[in-house]
Formats: sequence, structure tokens, C-alpha cells
Amino acid sequence: MNLQELLDRAEARLDAAALSYGHGTTNARDEAAWLVLWSLGLPLDSDLDEIATAALADEQVREAEALVTRRIDSRQPAAYLTREAWLQGVPFYVDERAIVPRSFIAELIADGGFDAWLGEDTRQVLDLCTGNGSLAVLAAMAWPDIAVTGADLSPDALAVARINVDRHGLQDRVTLTESDGLAACPGPWDLVLCNPPYVNSGSMAALPPEFRAEPELALAGGADGMDFVRALLRDLPPRLSPHGVLVLEIGHERPFFEAAFPQLEVVWLSTSAGDDQVLLLTAQALQALACPTDSRQ
Repeated sequence: MNLQELLDRAEARLDAAALSYGHGTTNARDEAAWLVLWSLGLPLDSDLDEIATAALADEQVREAEALVTRRIDSRQPAAYLTREAWLQGVPFYVDERAIVPRSFIAELIADGGFDAWLGEDTRQVLDLCTGNGSLAVLAAMAWPDIAVTGADLSPDALAVARINVDRHGLQDRVTLTESDGLAACPGPWDLVLCNPPYVNSGSMAALPPEFRAEPELALAGGADGMDFVRALLRDLPPRLSPHGVLVLEIGHERPFFEAAFPQLEVVWLSTSAGDDQVLLLTAQALQALACPTDSRQ
């Protein structure tokens, strides 16, 4: 069997299993390529056209098909099976202790999507709900003059984040802190990145097994998905510098967000998923939310 034949067979098996995607791939074809290439020890960005006719040993085929079988039977995300996820071309270790990294904030860091709100005074950056530490690492890579703190309520997630900070040699620039929201993060912060738990209870109940395999703590946001966000917007103003900004991901929950904060002045940032997944709030907008009477004077 050659590589193309193995990929075709893996894709057909995944497709027939009616799996759910969204943890690095969006379809059976890409998932098959991920699993097969990883099993063969080949780079995930390999040119498949160039190696399509490569002959495979029977043992290679068996190992790859066994991994595909695990994906089908376990309904776990491929990232948990391979112990690796990629974000903006950067590899990260991940396991079941932390959510699989997939934040659209990573795109904005890479392409300068909110650089206009940053400046020479941007020095202290907080990645709140850091999970496996991917956004903290990407921020440190993108802005070499900043100091980054990655905070999370989960000690397990922080243990995974430690692996990634060490893997990328950023121990001197990224600090990891256990914190319930902002409780252990007094600031002042010049930039806060946050991909919080924001899935509403109705959506949580309908999640497929691949998403239920992730820590519920990292996903569930209460009845309308805004429980964590309410606490964050309440507690952040005194912890944000006068020029500071919050970049917040809310996924598909924009209607719930706008219902919860109808008067809030928001900047919506464009990502590959559209213009309603990630928003930016300035210190002034957050202060106006905290002190609505003063903001009208």
C-alpha cells in the first residue's frame, strides 16, 4: 500500500464514522492526513502530492490504521491522541488536562489584528484562562519586549502550560499563576488576552463527544455563557492600566454578550471565522461600564 491509498482508506473510515471536528481540522480528509502523517513520523505540513506514491511497510500501515481506529472508537480529539496541537504554525503539547488550543486570538497576535491599540507602554500582558499556555507563548514570541503572565484556575492545565513554556524556552518571560479569575492577578495590565469558558448551557448539553472529552471547566459558561465574562468585566477596570485593552473571545455567543452588556462600547475584530468571534474593550469602555453615571458627566 502507498501513502495515498492509506490516506484514502483512513478518510473513508473517518467519514463513515460521522465524527465531529474542530480541534485543528474541520473535515475527515484533513483529520486523516494528521493522523497518518503523525503515525508515520512525517511533518504535518508535508507535501502530500510529492509523497503520495511512497510505498509503506505493513507495520506502518497497521500502526496508522490503529490510530484511526482509536480516533473512531474513543471519539477523542486527534490532538489528545497525538499529544500535539499546532497554532499559527507553532507546536504545542496538549493532553486531557487542558482544552485543545484553537483560539482565534492567535490569528490576531500573528497578523497584528489589534496592534493599533498597543504601544511603547505595552509591557505587562496577562493571558487569562491560559489553558495549555499557547496564547501566552505566542504573545511572548510576537512581542519580545513584554512580560507575560499565564493564569488559570486549573493546576492541571498549568502543568501542561509549564511543558509548553519550557519547550519554547520562555521560562524567563512567561510566568504561570494559579488564579480564580483575576483574584491572583492584581496588575496593572497593559493587555489582557482571554479565551474564557463561554459555552451556554443549551449548547453544552448538545456538545458531541469530542468536545465533552475536554475539561468542562474550560468550556461551560453558565446559562447564557456569560458567567465568567460578567465577573471579568466587573473586576478588570482597577487592574487595567489607563491605556490598557482587553481582547476577549466569545465564539458564537455574540447575541448573549450583547444582551448582557447592551451599553458597552465594543470593537469587533476580524478573524477567519468572521467579525463576531473576538472583541476588544478599552480601559475607558470598561470604566464606563463600571461607573455609568460618571461616564455621562
